[in-house]
Amino acid sequence: MKHEIQRKMVEILERCMDMTIATIRSDGSPQATVVSFVHDGLLLYFGCGAGSQKAMNISRDPRVSVAMTAPYQNWLEIKGLSIAATATEVVAPSELTEVGGLMLRRFPQISAIQPTEAAPVKLFKVRPTIVSVLDYSLGFGHTDLVKIEAGDIAETLDSMRHHWLASAVVTS
Repeated sequence: MKHEIQRKMVEILERCMDMTIATIRSDGSPQATVVSFVHDGLLLYFGCGAGSQKAMNISRDPRVSVAMTAPYQNWLEIKGLSIAATATEVVAPSELTEVGGLMLRRFPQISAIQPTEAAPVKLFKVRPTIVSVLDYSLGFGHTDLVKIEAGDIAETLDSMRHHWLASAVVTS
């Protein structure tokens, strides 16, 4: 995958706080819901109620679709992502800890929620397979369609972690 498109996708992810995720109900009809999310490179993570329709839909069929648009003032500034992906529950303790850290950094207000106030939650990882990158600054309706391979995700993770390490050194 081209580094320029990878950078553009990550920049859009950084600018978006919420995404709409569509899952598949047991009768085959779609269910779309807005959720807040964090990301590690091109991997997206979100939490939802353990007994929610969304969690049940994903446990039955991991295919999901995600859409997000960064804030804009006029149509010629629209940048967004439309993603075909698979979602899986995060269960590994190390990954749960890592995702928890990402969530605390992006949404520090969650540290004020007491465990007794919180309903049981499941965390999900969303792994993109096809991404439509919208960038209307390149022309009204402009999109680039990108197929995401496992190596693309690994490459983006490495570059993001290197970037975070560099910023941590600068700010310390």
